[in-house]
Amino acid sequence: MEIFGMDFSCALASLGNGKFPDKDCLLPLISKLLGYCIVAASTTVKVPQILKILKHKSVQGLSVAAFELEVIGFTIALAYCLHKRLPFSAYGELVFLLIQAIILVAIIYYYSQPVGSKTWIRALLYCAVAPTILAGQIDPVLFEALYNKSTGELSFLTCFMNFGGSIVRVFTSIQEKAPTSMIMGSMIGIVMNGTILSQILLYWKSHAKKEKKVD
Repeated sequence: MEIFGMDFSCALASLGNGKFPDKDCLLPLISKLLGYCIVAASTTVKVPQILKILKHKSVQGLSVAAFELEVIGFTIALAYCLHKRLPFSAYGELVFLLIQAIILVAIIYYYSQPVGSKTWIRALLYCAVAPTILAGQIDPVLFEALYNKSTGELSFLTCFMNFGGSIVRVFTSIQEKAPTSMIMGSMIGIVMNGTILSQILLYWKSHAKKEKKVD
């Protein structure tokens, strides 16, 4: 019995015989389930950040370059996974994260008027190059190389979901026998998202105190 690449036959057979499935049978299934859970959760992971910007009509404390690099990073990671022909459960969240990241950058551009010519050049360059990268029309060696006090308007929920997703993705990547570079990328994601999350928690109280003083 296989659904979306998840083989339930082994687990069902063990349970049918009154036995608990062994780890060789259970771990791959758990990995697949967690993978699809991450994909499902990723459809809204950046929505809190987007809504926060729209609510306050401000991009204070947000670096345009940082979010542009995030778009590039998601593009390269997605192209790498497509190139390696990994199962969708191992990388599906990248599709939705990339779409949301592009929307986020567009909103930041809108609230960062006037947008300079260099910004438009970067955007046009991405639009020209991204399809080529996603189509896998670059050297495989280059693919490997590419992969490998106030928080302003940063959203805690978005950062927390990114952090949690990175932790789970390390486990699923190991179970799916993904390339080491991909696993390392997820581990770096844990460190980076954890750092940002700790900064938000660190400065949240001080920011709240300032707002009370102003009131």
